[in-house]
Amino acid sequence: MLKNLKNFLPRIYRNKFLLFGLMMILTVIFIAVFADSIALQSYREMDVVHTLESPSLDHPFGTDQYGRCLFSRIIYGSRLALQVGLLIVSISTLIGVSLGLIAGLNDGLIDNFISYISDVTWSLPPVVFALAIVMLLGPSLNNVIIALSLISWPQLARVVRSKTKSTKEKLYIEAAQALGMKTGRLVLKHLLPNILSAIIVLVTLQLPQAIIASTALGFLGLGSQPPAPDWGVMLNEGMDFIRVAPWQSIFPGLALVWTVLGFNLFGVGLRDVLDPNLPD
Repeated sequence: MLKNLKNFLPRIYRNKFLLFGLMMILTVIFIAVFADSIALQSYREMDVVHTLESPSLDHPFGTDQYGRCLFSRIIYGSRLALQVGLLIVSISTLIGVSLGLIAGLNDGLIDNFISYISDVTWSLPPVVFALAIVMLLGPSLNNVIIALSLISWPQLARVVRSKTKSTKEKLYIEAAQALGMKTGRLVLKHLLPNILSAIIVLVTLQLPQAIIASTALGFLGLGSQPPAPDWGVMLNEGMDFIRVAPWQSIFPGLALVWTVLGFNLFGVGLRDVLDPNLPD
């Protein structure tokens, strides 16, 4: 184990994508955790005397049409974006891993049924399908989380199924089954450790997708509702003032780009580091 760790750490240090992405992610997490201390004022606080003010020392990112500090709203928006993204990914991961394991451990009707459902779900455009669900359930942040969770699991389920089927053919798995090891213990002790790296990489890459999708639905008015500090809501409100107050759209957009790019770089770097086929 120590030998593997010694081989693993140099690959992390040499991977610039992973290190730079990790730095960006830690920045967002730090801002989200300490938002109450970093923000200059409440994201709800309005000041009609100072509406649509350009960036200044008092308001580093300017103000919106209600005189609210955009810097404070974006700071609190980072907390909301991470919370929503983590909830979506957590639920979809639970669904995807569970169904993938069930399909991988079984053959015949169960495997075919789960594979068919995952193929059909994966073929649907995620945002469009989520949009239909949210319109059916009604616009709210909770419904956005439900909709995106129900559409985000197929890729993970397919990967887990494939790796489970290949792993369960190994001799040590057959030996454990011959010794009477129960399925639950077999999964926890032998199957999950072998597919954990693939799950971690997929989850890391799905998180920015979930943040983008939830922001897009917020932009369309189907997710978080004003005055929530949702970056999508801010972008939507800024569209009406893009000529006179472009900062109202620019800064939320930059915050979204920074967050998504950080997770994407980290996910790509982590995939390279965990790939055993790449040279050390």
